[in-house]
Amino acid sequence: MKPMKTELPTLIPAPLAAREVGVAPATIRKWVQLGRLEAAGKAGRAQLFRLEDVFAAERAARGGRHAQ
Repeated sequence: MKPMKTELPTLIPAPLAAREVGVAPATIRKWVQLGRLEAAGKAGRAQLFRLEDVFAAERAARGGRHAQ
């Protein structure tokens, strides 16, 4: 039996996360302060985030509405 490969999530820094969801980097920092988003890691002093967590925080900030 072949062992399964488990892919680790890609972690991205706050400025890239902000760009991906169309908000300012300050908004990412605010979501962290408010407990709406949690960093998944660090690279030096920079916080790193899972993109799916950033999208979830963005949906929550917009009241759960999302385009279909």
